[in-house]
Amino acid sequence: MEIVLAIAIMALGAVVLGAALGFASIKFKVEGDPLVEKIEALLPQTQCGQCSYPGCRPYAEAIAKGEAEINLCPPGGIEGVTKLAALLGREVKPLDAEEKPKQIAIIDENTCIGCTLCIQACPVDAIVGAAKQMHTIIAAQCTGCELCLPPCPVECIRMEVIEENLDNWKWKYPVVAIKPAEMRKAA
Repeated sequence: MEIVLAIAIMALGAVVLGAALGFASIKFKVEGDPLVEKIEALLPQTQCGQCSYPGCRPYAEAIAKGEAEINLCPPGGIEGVTKLAALLGREVKPLDAEEKPKQIAIIDENTCIGCTLCIQACPVDAIVGAAKQMHTIIAAQCTGCELCLPPCPVECIRMEVIEENLDNWKWKYPVVAIKPAEMRKAA
């Protein structure tokens, strides 16, 4: 009889705690800004900081608040600016930096001393290696942000342009400036 009573008390406690947790999850639910989510989805996710923000999420939040222009992302290029302008109903402005072709980092494995400074600098963990061991780049992970170049003391890292071929070719959308007056007429 005592075992049944103990099990019943435990079950009742589990039901009460479950109900309290369920109530708390509904009452204190925090939702993200859907506009920030849409803006972030259009950014290239290189986390390179070339826009003067520490990553794509903070840049997306600044755009949504109106604190940043939409033309500050070199990896996104003019195509990214065009997509952001279409989403936000803003004017397409020229890119505020030099647009570079897609590239990846290459480590000269004969020169690498295994200092791990490049590993620490890589925002997407695309460099594999250990202290005093040779490092290498995971090409599929590398975003070409160039953040691994400055910390390398022996300059064994170089950037290599990825040539466009059938495996990595993407359709280039036409650049069409959408003016705010035209958007009001369409609505």
